[in-house]
Amino acid sequence: MIKRLFDFLLALSAILFLIIPIIVVAIMVRLTSVGPVMYWSDRIGRNNHIFRMPKFRTMCINTPAVATHLLPDPKQYLTPVGSFLRKSSLDELPQLWSIIKGDMSFVGPRPALFNQDDLVALRTEYGVDKLLPGLTGWAQINGRDELSIPIKVKLDVEYLHQQSFLLDIKIIFLTFLKVLHRDGIQH
Repeated sequence: MIKRLFDFLLALSAILFLIIPIIVVAIMVRLTSVGPVMYWSDRIGRNNHIFRMPKFRTMCINTPAVATHLLPDPKQYLTPVGSFLRKSSLDELPQLWSIIKGDMSFVGPRPALFNQDDLVALRTEYGVDKLLPGLTGWAQINGRDELSIPIKVKLDVEYLHQQSFLLDIKIIFLTFLKVLHRDGIQH
């Protein structure tokens, strides 16, 4: 209950504080590529329920709906501002809406794509599926895109067993530092 209230108030504050960058990014996406500004991705939420997660669109509209690392040449699908948005994590700003709605939390395992069956199966096996997915998480600050699925799940399980308000604050702070330094980002 406290975590939900914290998430809601922080997300609302963040949207108000970041409204100008959100508008600027939306304009950048609109002016540099064909298609909608937002990309709504089917993701796996708590108890393996699918929800629609918004992101600023960084890929061309004909890109296959698979994890980026599974594309033969991911760079060919990026929009002109896509690489910058991903490296700066600005593409993630619309997920504040998912936090306000209650589909996500600030901290939890990153929501899997609807077709990442191997990741979903491992998380279910270890009980990680009971957690609300997060904008960031323990795995995010310990390797981000560079981690294999078994290592991600191991870190998700560690978070499951150690979760606390103080750990969440630590993860949010460390995420901020990682984003500033662009650590662990492939594209």
